[in-house]
Amino acid sequence: MIVLRTRLFHCLPILPRCGRILSRPQRRLSSTTAPPASFQGTSIPSPWAGFTSQLDQIAPRFDINAGEIDVLDGPKEFYQTLKLKIRNAKTRIYLSTLYIGKTEHELVSTIHEALSKSPNLKVSILTDALRGTREDPEPSCASLLASLVVDFPDQVEIRMYHTPNLTGLRKRLIPKRINEGWGLQHIKLYGVDDEVILSGANLSCDYFTNRQDRYHVFSSKSVTDYFARIHQAVCSISFLLQAGDSSSSASHTLTWPSSNPAPSPLTDSKRYISAATSLLLPLFSPSASPPPSSPNSSTAQKRNATTTTLYPLLSHPPTLNTELPALTTLLSLPFLHSYTFTAGYFNPHPLITSSLLAASSNSIGSGRGALGTILTASPSANGFFNSPGISGLLPPAYSHLSLRFLQRVRLANANIKLREWQRGVVGEKDGWTYHAKGIWTYFLSQSPGGEDKV
Repeated sequence: MIVLRTRLFHCLPILPRCGRILSRPQRRLSSTTAPPASFQGTSIPSPWAGFTSQLDQIAPRFDINAGEIDVLDGPKEFYQTLKLKIRNAKTRIYLSTLYIGKTEHELVSTIHEALSKSPNLKVSILTDALRGTREDPEPSCASLLASLVVDFPDQVEIRMYHTPNLTGLRKRLIPKRINEGWGLQHIKLYGVDDEVILSGANLSCDYFTNRQDRYHVFSSKSVTDYFARIHQAVCSISFLLQAGDSSSSASHTLTWPSSNPAPSPLTDSKRYISAATSLLLPLFSPSASPPPSSPNSSTAQKRNATTTTLYPLLSHPPTLNTELPALTTLLSLPFLHSYTFTAGYFNPHPLITSSLLAASSNSIGSGRGALGTILTASPSANGFFNSPGISGLLPPAYSHLSLRFLQRVRLANANIKLREWQRGVVGEKDGWTYHAKGIWTYFLSQSPGGEDKV
């Protein structure tokens, strides 16, 4: 999210990894020049005009109020909030996640309870096919969700996205778990009626108890409808989970409906990618913004009175990416004072790395760079700490990447500090893992008296 006190900008990358860009100035910034026409009536500081104009060219825009956003503090509050909203659902539930834990019977029972109370309630769940079937034929995410299809065949639809990068001989030879490195469905959207939770958390025990993430609840119908369209679009290019019949020992099967607007990624990956791109691209273009209103309409007046603007961004390699230009542009703004960049797994895109270094560079002629802070998980707060198999090597690998980054910091004479987040040790009593992502940025603005303010 990109946040100003006078106007709150949420720039939300959606595919395949959902993250946020966040900045929050300490005081209201002043402006002595008029904003562009699209921002007339608001109090956006003039230095932002160029940046917001660029965002208006690459992403849809939603104007809401800060009161329509609630920030949850931790995993337990996230889980309790999610269950409460599901229990009270009346018309729709849509859940997009990497996977639902194979032992999350309480969550599935909560969905079951809501469906039993409301015959008109529709539930749509999207997970990743590789992660969702990793444990098959033993109990898995897929087998757990199949029970909902059995009990509510007319109210529930379960979809599983399969990457087009893993097909043919490669798919047959690469073992489970390792094969997930070729691509995953990583959206985290939890919509209930006219509210949606945007998070980085999956739906399993760790994310409900001792894995720190970020959680934003949007109580806006227009925003919830928009993300429902994204959810539905990805569902339409995913496999359908069906319950196994009495003649089969399998609890479930994955089929490719003929109504899908693309061929199966396992049979024609090139045509699948082309169709998926054509389907998703319009959802992330400026034309997906709510229709403009006449200047004198009540809707237009309400928009002028809003305090928050939401820009959804897309990161869907290899064909679509609006997140990267937005983030690199943010870090190149001349009035950047300081930033904090956080990622549980610190391995940023090379362009982001370069932008972080450039923003904080103290090179001759460029003045003093912005104060940068990098926050990442310590090895003992990494989700793969002491993990069996090759994944257990990931924590030291991320530490090596952090060291390489610090070497580049020294070479660039950049004003950056790297800190590690830790709360106990993973696998031990009261040990937590760290899974949050985002960037908080602070900017300079001149007061009417000429004094620089943050």
